[in-house]
Amino acid sequence: MSSRSASTSEVPEDAGRLVVVATPIGNLGDLSPRAGSALASAGYIYCEDTRRTRKLLSHLGVSGPRLVAHHRFSEAATTPAALERLHAGVTIALVSDAGTPLVSDPGGRLVRAAIGEGIPVEPVPGPSALLAALVVSGLATERWCFEGFLPVKAGRRAERLAAIAAEPDRTVIVFEAPHRVARLLGEPAGACGPERPVAVCRELTKVHEEVWRGPVGEAAERAKRAQPRGEHVVIVGPPCAAPM
Repeated sequence: MSSRSASTSEVPEDAGRLVVVATPIGNLGDLSPRAGSALASAGYIYCEDTRRTRKLLSHLGVSGPRLVAHHRFSEAATTPAALERLHAGVTIALVSDAGTPLVSDPGGRLVRAAIGEGIPVEPVPGPSALLAALVVSGLATERWCFEGFLPVKAGRRAERLAAIAAEPDRTVIVFEAPHRVARLLGEPAGACGPERPVAVCRELTKVHEEVWRGPVGEAAERAKRAQPRGEHVVIVGPPCAAPM
């Protein structure tokens, strides 16, 4: 990979560029006009699931860009062709299924490769599940860290949980699939103590949006009684955290 680099202002207007576009996490009304314009004007859109992105384009009334499936199983194979297109002057929009690409989603390989080739990479900011959950959690927002999805393997998972338990003053944000939420909430209850404050956010910006706030021990018991549904973001506050 080349070590070349370039600032956006130094690149000709007709040069190819990689545009990282944030898309709605649920409510299509959250798609910004700039994001819609970026998708409509791209030659190609590299996306996790072409079906999901096609629905978004249909909502916009856009049919021009070609879609390329670019996910964790294909990004090694699709990145070289993307670089060729970018060098040829084609603009590529990079999206995930929902939210901001690269944040617990694929795309990092392509972004790093483009930077290494001196290709400009531009952000079109917008929806982000972790920030949406953080600001409605009621927990401290001055200092926080993002853990993404915790490892599945017991050893590495225990290490990360121990690190979360040891956080003295930072709020911790964790993503989790619905079928593992009960397990996740039970683990901090043991590692951090049942009184550690949490916010459990699910289906943010969607019809069944819900934010539950309280001690993690109570959250764990609640999750055991009813199978959680929908995508979840769990916010773990510092010990003895006072609500904002």
